[in-house]
Amino acid sequence: MSKITTIFTCSKCGAQYPKWTGRCSECSSWGTIVQETKDAHTNNKDSHKQNAIETIDLATLKKQENKRLSTGLIELDRVFGGGLVPGSLILLGGEPGIGKSTIVAQIVNELKKNKPVLYVSGEESANQVKDRLERLNINFDNLHFLAETNTEKIAATAIKLNPELLVIDSIQTVYSNHADSEAGSLSQIRASAVSFLEVAKQHDITTIIIGHITKDGQLAGPKSLEHIVDVVLYLETESSHNYRILRSSKNRFGSVNELGIFDMTVSGFKEVKNPGSIFLDVHNQDLSGSVISCVMEGSRPFLVEVQALVTKTIFGYPQRKASGYDINRLQVLTAVLMKRANLNLTDKDIILNVVGGLKINDPALDLAVCTAVISSLTNIVINRQTLIIGEVGLGGEIRNVSKLDVRLNEASKLGFTKVLTPVSPIQSKKTEQINLKNVSDLVEYLAKN
Repeated sequence: MSKITTIFTCSKCGAQYPKWTGRCSECSSWGTIVQETKDAHTNNKDSHKQNAIETIDLATLKKQENKRLSTGLIELDRVFGGGLVPGSLILLGGEPGIGKSTIVAQIVNELKKNKPVLYVSGEESANQVKDRLERLNINFDNLHFLAETNTEKIAATAIKLNPELLVIDSIQTVYSNHADSEAGSLSQIRASAVSFLEVAKQHDITTIIIGHITKDGQLAGPKSLEHIVDVVLYLETESSHNYRILRSSKNRFGSVNELGIFDMTVSGFKEVKNPGSIFLDVHNQDLSGSVISCVMEGSRPFLVEVQALVTKTIFGYPQRKASGYDINRLQVLTAVLMKRANLNLTDKDIILNVVGGLKINDPALDLAVCTAVISSLTNIVINRQTLIIGEVGLGGEIRNVSKLDVRLNEASKLGFTKVLTPVSPIQSKKTEQINLKNVSDLVEYLAKN
């Protein structure tokens, strides 16, 4: 026997209450409490008894070599870890109009060459999708379209068609019969994602679901959605050059540190052939407080420009502001310069900017930040052909960084004549390398040059 129970659930955070209330006490949202009904099975001693099942001996299990599916874009394959894994569930998020549907359409165009592809849209009609695909010069051979929002119907159609790729655009528009709330709610997104996961794993169908993001840049819906899927990708925009950056925040089949750079054109996404120096302003004049460093995103080196502005504070308390760099790390480096290099920054405002809108977490940028601050403070101009790499410790020591050889090769390839680095056995063969032990050596070197 079963008993019908009524509960009230917050559609935003999932908190449950025995009775309705106007405001959720967990997330403080108003008007998000909705009524749900569930079957609560009565306690039955025999209902929990199940027959034991056979276990799998992993030692004798034969390894299956799954051939990855190429998307036709080298940059995209790199982010995936070498291509799409058959039977994987992929979540793609990004701001409205950033190009999520465009990049998925290009993947569809490549994968439909061997087997059918099923494109499901709950936001656009068949004519709208066809117009967009025609603008991207995509033919319609082996491409099947479904304008449906019911998860069970979509799953049944996918199982019958057995496509190479299933695309859901978007997860916020579909609904499942197993959840009583409206489409886009926490329970609906979770139930739909689980249904698509079953289809992907049981029938070996690669599935891409597109998700919207909220105002704070997070994927809309429950955080558990990211735990269900195999790969989570974010498509971002780089403001100064209008490039598109594809990042991976979760990847069960590859590294999460890889980065893909694309140029958005009328005919779709184009790969950036030489992304190492795209974030440098080649027309910039020699200015104090401006230096160039090299950071690693996965296995790829990128050259970035760091600008610092040090001015006398107007207020009694000096300000520290940073764009693209951790403000707490800037505070630490400022304290190190005052303590270990005897620089007076107590009455100075320090404003730091990483050119190009990038957000950098690489500790190899520490030495460049210190150099930019010293350059702006002393009004010393750093030559644009000088690259600065190194991590700075609390004792003022300059520490080695990972993949220094890759960074030095990138510097020589792009024509840099001098590199400031920590003391290291790795030496550049084509570029003059200056080894520094601590920030005091840095101040002394800049004063002489």
